[in-house]
Amino acid sequence: MIRHYHLILLLSLLIGTPSLGLLAAEPGFESIFDGKTLKGWSGDSKLWSVQDGAITGVTTDEAPLEYNKFLIWDGQVANFHLRAKVRLIGNSNSGIQYRSKHLKDEGEFVVGGYQLDIHPKPENNGMLYHERGRGIVALHGQKVIVDNAGDKWITGTTGPVQQIKLEEWNTFEIIATGNILVHKLNGKVTAEIIDHDEAGRLMKGIIALQVHRGPAMRVQLKDVELKRLPVGGMLSLKYAPIPADAKKVPGRKPKKKPAKAKAK
Repeated sequence: MIRHYHLILLLSLLIGTPSLGLLAAEPGFESIFDGKTLKGWSGDSKLWSVQDGAITGVTTDEAPLEYNKFLIWDGQVANFHLRAKVRLIGNSNSGIQYRSKHLKDEGEFVVGGYQLDIHPKPENNGMLYHERGRGIVALHGQKVIVDNAGDKWITGTTGPVQQIKLEEWNTFEIIATGNILVHKLNGKVTAEIIDHDEAGRLMKGIIALQVHRGPAMRVQLKDVELKRLPVGGMLSLKYAPIPADAKKVPGRKPKKKPAKAKAK
């Protein structure tokens, strides 16, 4: 039995889908943003617009958000490869949601699920965060296996944490195949995850873009491209077990969300 996580991941990707290095050169990507309008997307028009040929989300200190809000793409994804150029200005953070759910009962344009975090802290930038769920799953630079009880185990590293200028254009990518999740920044892997937690993981859902409550911010995305990948790619605990030298992550829990204001 192969017991090395990184080798299992590589073999799965090579057998189930083309290798990560080949995906970028392959045909099959479709644009899900036309560069001119927000056709195919839904969100708060006070927050989202198209500027400079890019999807633009803006918050202000004069009108702070009560909770994180999202621009939601009308389609759904399961196995896929998404890439986009992103820049972020302000002392705040953003993110790209995927395989997520539109939580209509939680507020206006509220989303929960997997998120590729876009964050001024290098160790958080490119990490996997489970919005309104399990919190931080894997930080930038970590390989993580989530077991069937929801516990998180660090099994290795993807390399040094990248230092970038968020106010400049950077390319973020998400590759989701079965229960294997890979995040990339400017062509380099930031996080690799195998999610065995059947109760907590997500296998399909929506894509959405985040503006975050807190300090004023401006996030822009362009060249947003999606490639749908074949079904499959699931790894069980039998074939992707927790290595003996893995380090268990002490209770990472999401921050308590503010209560939704009740209508008067």
